[in-house]
Amino acid sequence: MRTQYVFTIKSPNFKQQLLLWSQQFEEVVWLDSNNHHQKYSTYDVVLAIDAFSCISTCYTGSFKQLEDYQNKTKDWIFGYLTYDLKNDIEPLQSNQFDGLNFPELFFFQPKKIFLIKGDEVKMLYLNAVADMFESDLSAIQQIKEKEEVIISEKINIKLRLTKDQYLEKVNTMLAHIHRGDIYEANFCQEFFAENTQIDPFRIYQKLNAISKAPFAAYFKNHHYYALSASPERYLKKENQIVISQPIKGTAKRSADKIIDQELKSELKNNDKERSENIMIVDLVRNDLSHTAKKGSVHVEELCEVYTFEQVHQLISTITSLVEKETSAVSILKSTFPMGSMTGAPKISAMKIIENLEETKRGLYSGAIGYFDPKGNFDFSVVIRSILYNSKNNYVSYSVGSAITAQSDPLKEYEECFIKAKAMQSVLENEI
Repeated sequence: MRTQYVFTIKSPNFKQQLLLWSQQFEEVVWLDSNNHHQKYSTYDVVLAIDAFSCISTCYTGSFKQLEDYQNKTKDWIFGYLTYDLKNDIEPLQSNQFDGLNFPELFFFQPKKIFLIKGDEVKMLYLNAVADMFESDLSAIQQIKEKEEVIISEKINIKLRLTKDQYLEKVNTMLAHIHRGDIYEANFCQEFFAENTQIDPFRIYQKLNAISKAPFAAYFKNHHYYALSASPERYLKKENQIVISQPIKGTAKRSADKIIDQELKSELKNNDKERSENIMIVDLVRNDLSHTAKKGSVHVEELCEVYTFEQVHQLISTITSLVEKETSAVSILKSTFPMGSMTGAPKISAMKIIENLEETKRGLYSGAIGYFDPKGNFDFSVVIRSILYNSKNNYVSYSVGSAITAQSDPLKEYEECFIKAKAMQSVLENEI
């Protein structure tokens, strides 16, 4: 079905040229590790372009349709799952305002795939377009930087909630926690701009340059864009191993090395931040147990500090083993939405989130990634991401934090702005 061509990268600009060349296509998924070589890394960069076939659905029956599509293609498929697919799993709803209007699930079978590891590139082309290897490679190597689209007016970013409204809603969530309805919930707020045009390619480049995230993604489906600097893996399947790496616990960075080290140490030993993480680890262990071989769920890392360009984060790594015949989609469905973006108990937390948040999450706190022909997959959590609908000129990014019994509403509000800093900077043309 696919023809493979392998070659060695000789130009230091090849990655940039490849991403630039991909912009001519209507369907693009670019996944960049930014050279974060972690234990479970497979590729440094993945590019999938130009749909041969695709699936685009609402939430109703979405996981069944995705599984059918995967079984039908028996090929690489790339795309996303929005947070609102929760409504296909549990008797839940999503009735808040939606300025983006993304399809709730979208996957496509690309005609052309590039897999980069070190200085080696594998080009996997459907047989129908395999004769384009040489001409494409020549075009990539000769491509010139395009002129930047100049935005004449300053982008006017608004908050969906005022500070007072945010604090009131967090206090309401704390009341639920003190009553014992939930232990923890992730509460999010939206920043947005209406009647606004941006150059998604340039915005992604700037966001990636200041974030250098391990799960960076540039996604395009016609007029829908996701420009992601995500630090978080949602779920990966590598043969019979399933890996989840939830993030909970955040501290800001400092340019002063001594202060930065103190902030890192303080995060590592912060009881409130650790308790956030451990509660989600327990939730993930439970989620993975639904498809795992008995006794195979294992916590490999607990509350390890990972340092990124903007923040320090606490990350845990939980793994399980599944039977060979366990379907990939069933593993995703049994863990979706990810615990780090919901809370514990998960269903109760999602109901309370629905009542308190003002914006439909959509692709934010969903997942972007791919399946390979063997049923392996890798998905990141859509956070630290700018979403854009170029048809209705709506730009959005959301941020959230975990609310627990120990939460101080004002500190949670401040944490949101730490997480929003990179997106705000690139949109306001401050860098």
